[in-house]
Amino acid sequence: MTTITSLEGNTEVVSTRRTESQDVSDIISLFSPSTEVIFGRIDVVYLLEKSNLALTLCNKKNEVLAHAVFLDYPNWNITDQSDWESFLHKNYINDKCTPLNTLFMHLFVAKEEYAAECSQEIVRRAFITVPELQFILLFVPANENLGPDMGNIFEEMMTAPGSVADADFTLLVCPRHRHHPQLYVRRARLEDYDALMPIWTRQSETLKETYSEYFLADLIENQDEENQAAVCEDRDTAVGFMSLCSQVNISLFQECFDLGPFHGLCKPHPEDILKMPQKPSIQEDEDKSNQTNEETESISSQNFEHIHDQDVAVQKDGATTVSDTELLLDDVRDFKASAIPLLEAEEKGAFHPVYRGASNAFCIRLFCIDEKHETRSLDFLHYAFKLFPDKDFCVILVPHHVPEFHLIQSFVRVVPLFTSKLGHELYVFHRAGLLKSFNVRKATTNDLLGVETLIKTLSLNESILNDLKIFILARRDPDGTPVQAFIAEVLDQTVGISVIRDQMDIEYIQSHYSIEDFIHFNYHQQEEHGHLYHFVLNPIFHHYSKYFLKEILRLAHKSCLYYPIYPQYVEGKFQNPCAHSLTSALHYMVPVRPRRQIVYPLEELGINAPSEQVSKDQLSYALNHINRKLVLESKASINTRIVVVGASDVGISFLETLIFCPHLKFNNLTLISIHGLPGKDLPGSRHRRFLINSHCFNDEDYAQMSLCSWVNVVVGKMTGINRTAKYVVVSKEKKVPYDYLVLCMGQKYQVLAPTGADISKLPTNREVISKWPQRYTGKVPSNHFTLNDDQDCLEAMHWLKENIVNSEGNIIVYGNTIDIYTTVETLLSLGIDGSRIHLVQPPLSSNVTCLNNNEIESAVQEALSKAGVSVYYDSILAQWNESDDPDLITCAAFTTNTKPFKLQCSAFFSFAYQTVDYENFKAINDACLVFDGRLVIDTEFHTNDVSIRAAGPLTKYSRRYYVDEWTHSNFSSKEIGFELAMSMLNLFDPTSKPFSKPPEGSDRLIPMYKECKIKGGVLPGGYNYLHISKPEIPIRLDLKLALCGHGMEIITGEARHGNYFRMHVNKYSMVDSITCFSTEPFPVSNYICLYGQHERLLNDLFYRWNEGQITDLYSYFREPWSMAIYHDRFIDLKKELRQILISEQVPGLPPAAEPPSEDPDEESPCPPPLREPVLRYLRRHRAHLPMYAPVGAAGAGSHPTAGEAAAPVPSGGAPRFPRGAAA
Repeated sequence: MTTITSLEGNTEVVSTRRTESQDVSDIISLFSPSTEVIFGRIDVVYLLEKSNLALTLCNKKNEVLAHAVFLDYPNWNITDQSDWESFLHKNYINDKCTPLNTLFMHLFVAKEEYAAECSQEIVRRAFITVPELQFILLFVPANENLGPDMGNIFEEMMTAPGSVADADFTLLVCPRHRHHPQLYVRRARLEDYDALMPIWTRQSETLKETYSEYFLADLIENQDEENQAAVCEDRDTAVGFMSLCSQVNISLFQECFDLGPFHGLCKPHPEDILKMPQKPSIQEDEDKSNQTNEETESISSQNFEHIHDQDVAVQKDGATTVSDTELLLDDVRDFKASAIPLLEAEEKGAFHPVYRGASNAFCIRLFCIDEKHETRSLDFLHYAFKLFPDKDFCVILVPHHVPEFHLIQSFVRVVPLFTSKLGHELYVFHRAGLLKSFNVRKATTNDLLGVETLIKTLSLNESILNDLKIFILARRDPDGTPVQAFIAEVLDQTVGISVIRDQMDIEYIQSHYSIEDFIHFNYHQQEEHGHLYHFVLNPIFHHYSKYFLKEILRLAHKSCLYYPIYPQYVEGKFQNPCAHSLTSALHYMVPVRPRRQIVYPLEELGINAPSEQVSKDQLSYALNHINRKLVLESKASINTRIVVVGASDVGISFLETLIFCPHLKFNNLTLISIHGLPGKDLPGSRHRRFLINSHCFNDEDYAQMSLCSWVNVVVGKMTGINRTAKYVVVSKEKKVPYDYLVLCMGQKYQVLAPTGADISKLPTNREVISKWPQRYTGKVPSNHFTLNDDQDCLEAMHWLKENIVNSEGNIIVYGNTIDIYTTVETLLSLGIDGSRIHLVQPPLSSNVTCLNNNEIESAVQEALSKAGVSVYYDSILAQWNESDDPDLITCAAFTTNTKPFKLQCSAFFSFAYQTVDYENFKAINDACLVFDGRLVIDTEFHTNDVSIRAAGPLTKYSRRYYVDEWTHSNFSSKEIGFELAMSMLNLFDPTSKPFSKPPEGSDRLIPMYKECKIKGGVLPGGYNYLHISKPEIPIRLDLKLALCGHGMEIITGEARHGNYFRMHVNKYSMVDSITCFSTEPFPVSNYICLYGQHERLLNDLFYRWNEGQITDLYSYFREPWSMAIYHDRFIDLKKELRQILISEQVPGLPPAAEPPSEDPDEESPCPPPLREPVLRYLRRHRAHLPMYAPVGAAGAGSHPTAGEAAAPVPSGGAPRFPRGAAA
């Protein structure tokens, strides 16, 4: 906050922030006649899209008082943006301006009465925001007077002798030292104590309590060669303090962190052991930290040349970075193996280098600086390295919970080893990182040798070299795609390389990813989109990554770069055409959310179908993006250790929400899962049909998330929790430390113990029901299967193919959940004869069956009978074989309500007992977390430990809420995971706004989530099944229909004919249930969009149903009118229409039963306030919705007016967006 004064003496308290799109109209209102004279004709939106830095000055009322835009090339198109540096040096007397330290002002506007002080403040904030910025340049027409507002901050730059610069323009310069100079750093003195104490107290209350108030004075007073203290001062006042020590516990760091890229923070020594003393064979799925240690040369080696006059060191010959190393420095996991078993890697005995040399690092023990000067924190390091001329590295340990501060943004975060028990993050900075001669240029033939040396240890070195040679020789790919390559160099030594291509598939990206969350697409030309293929940078200069990217954009004349990450099953081997080199640039890029796609009925649409670029199926990938606006915007790094247990839908949704936060980067996300991350198998694998599908995530979703790039994976089962020491025990051996623990294991099918009843005595269920169900504690037979995830299903599939498919023997499927039906159908699809399959169902625990639809149940029973499958009801497992602990189940006996029976058995699938896993329960119970049948939580997902959250079917609400019937099992797991993540983001997000105080008493109400629950799969008979329902307590369908005010049921087709479609609309005319049962596949994602829609939005569904116009709901929802409802932005249109209805109070429409007007001359049924948003929606998304008539074409139901897009012309009539339906 700063106070400025107007010409009339009025004062305003102002703050500076990044400019947002909603500021545009306010900015334009500040334009004056002189604005165009000085800056030319300006399109504000276009300028903001291409800007590197845009700042807005506003007062307490958020009124815009001033605005400035800065780009990395000259205004007025004085010269080509890629060549301005040489142009400047040739024509002006200034050789200090470089792309690293210079920006050009392209626009400044302000309220006239505050213009003078606003210009001072906004320039000062620009220098504060970009610490590397030294000069702001501005070209203005010659002889133009800037006026007192800007004339006081700029001075003219003199032209050089023989200058050929345009005489019509004058170059002005604004140097840093006038507004926010670098800080002077010196040795600390005791008299600095009084100035430093308030700063230290504000920032370190905990330290003050721990070390007493005289700790700072002791550090200053007790300085020697090993312990130094420095202060930075502004106007002779100390504003920052740094305590330094040359004694570093190197051995501890080597035990806890992967220091291979930094030569273990030691001096090179002839006896160093850097590689495994074995033959160099590296398995493809080995832990990547192994690869780094084996493949990477140290950056602190004999290849470095000390440059004494600059007191820095730079590598001369050796390579300092590999792709794997770069990823390790960013804590981004290897793309080629998503669920890397880190535990297993440790158990195999990972190689650790041995360093014999002396310590090569000093450490920062204590650091504090006044908030106003924190962006100048790096000024300390020049002085610090002079104090320790024999040390190349500066290190600092930071507790996990401490928010990232500005100093460590220039350091490299070292990846901790899995065995690390140190509760801190280690950051490293090399003295060469202080060099400012970082230069980026286009590659030439002479760079081949330097690049080859740089990347020789990379897994993708051949691909990078080949692409570089393609650029040098042809500038194009064999398919004609333009290629560009760029070299980063420091003191004429190659320290980085990047290769980009033109992004030729930009229509696909626009239609399949939410790229417009970051750019206004229409302001970017096709050729301005680039595809980042390779990005390699020496870790010493890691903090220059964003400037490397900025220069690539400028030199290549690009405005956007895209970086895809393909799923594991695509890459296979590193030298795959789809494999891109791994890149540390991911830290500065934002992951882009995928968009839900419409499943188009292409045959019905014919020529009105969307283009192939929109509708085509191609390899799914996770997309990362950066543009000019983002290169100078830093993400907030969150080092808090968040451990998620369970790769359930809730857990995956939680992780997805965190990683797609564009302004946050979570460095310590860990997933503990028995089988690692899901989505590792090829799409459409048959084994997935064993279990019912929740449709929360599919193969494409997993590919487009690329969780393996952001999440550490520990393969194993949680067997203990130590709440005091805050770690999780995995598989009874390994310890995974946490700051926050999130339990999402859900409930799983468990091995059910036989009751042990002696069937020779002809017992009945009544006699054994008290002993059932119980968990089986003995050795599980090898042919007994409980399927809980894809890996279980895959293993069962392999076993069946090897042992059952081509042999004789019965298969028993036991249980009464819907998974028994999908499993039976999968067995039949494997070619197993139905007569060999025995479906045994235990007694129901409630009167609600798994299908809860008599007609569908009858069709399934008929299909089972037709296939020859035997079905048994109300049967309780009594015995396995004759012995107590068999290796194989050869027969199984069951009791019933009458007499028992025995079946021969070659494979036994159990779905009869679903509960919390016993080992998970024991870990929870032993940790003294409240467990009452399930893990007890409150409405904010808290357990009785503030550091442990839980969600999903594992949990239940505390009894104080009096809602035992409602648990997370009743709601959408994806929504639960999202809400869990949102509740925790408030702990980490520095931009989050505090919630308003909830109404009194609301803390005793549980939240009611709104998204639908979904289950789908293939049932016996090859029927495709889908059931979409609102969150509810299960109740029999016939009883539900008998309730008063249950709404309306619309059914077409019959289950036994395989064309059954049931839709239930509640009393508020909203769709709250959909059931499909068909022999033909159907577009599930489309039908999910119908849930929660008003029937009027569904083309007047009630009216057409009552008039007998709808005979088949499948074909009805394939008609062209429905495509707009399936669009992922339709929800935005509904919100907009709702706001219009609320603000304008549009009168209601006639009742729904009244038919729409057939007279084309009558006024359109959609009033003008609602019509325009609808037409704008159709125009904006025309690429997805070409089936709607374009502007000026005749539509059904009304004549389009000028600027209006008419409705489509389907057989069922045009869609209508009436007044009442948008609510």
